Amino acid sequence: MATNLYKKIKELREQSKFSQEYIAEEIGVSRPTYMQIEKGERDITVPEARKLAMIFSLSLEDFLGDEVSALPDVVLKKEKAKEKEGDIRIIMPRANVNKFKEVLLYVLSKIGAKPNIGETTLYKLLYFIDFDFYEKFESQLTGARYIKNHYGPTPVEFKKIIEGMEKKGEVERVKSSYFQYDQKKYLPHREPDLSNLSAQEIKHIDEVLARLSDKNANELSAYSHSDVPWRVHKPGETISYESVFYRDEDHSVRNYDDEL
Repeated sequence: MATNLYKKIKELREQSKFSQEYIAEEIGVSRPTYMQIEKGERDITVPEARKLAMIFSLSLEDFLGDEVSALPDVVLKKEKAKEKEGDIRIIMPRANVNKFKEVLLYVLSKIGAKPNIGETTLYKLLYFIDFDFYEKFESQLTGARYIKNHYGPTPVEFKKIIEGMEKKGEVERVKSSYFQYDQKKYLPHREPDLSNLSAQEIKHIDEVLARLSDKNANELSAYSHSDVPWRVHKPGETISYESVFYRDEDHSVRNYDDEL
């Protein structure tokens, strides 16, 4: 492995404030093996490179490039010095972070136990919840940012938020398998607080889950990859919510004829 690449991996990990243990677990190796990677003593495989690119919210091309660009700002701005969430800092306003957590817990309470619902499938369901809502009502539901990733739309804030929820015991991460593939699942450990969600928002989430939650990761990936918002952006770019208004008939959830 090129010297600059293993140095880049270490710099990206430190920028993101991820531990070596966390990265090792995410790419499926032991911590000693991961330490060998950072030292340049072990080459990374293509699947490991793809996982690392996804962890750092980069396209594979950017990850393998020579430069270390600043990562998307995923840091929650502290409102007070005594905030408990400390180094879990993201760009979303606190109200949106709390709403994202409750939507995530609600989704997990409804369909998290289904065998097909792993982390990547969850990403795509959250994407359609947010982008379908924006197309229908021209307002944001959680306000989460999504980037164009090789595997589909990826919520930038997800990993930081879920890490904080795990520390608080709100969710539990478990490993399982779906057919021949390893799968990462999340189990909710508390009921969602729906006081900040309107009846319209809950109804919308239920409709998206009823329509899409039985699809497997490959089916949802193909569906998201054919959606205009994903198609019109470059790898690693933040997907614009406004692009939903250019969707085709297979993806549009708004009846524009009724508005004429």
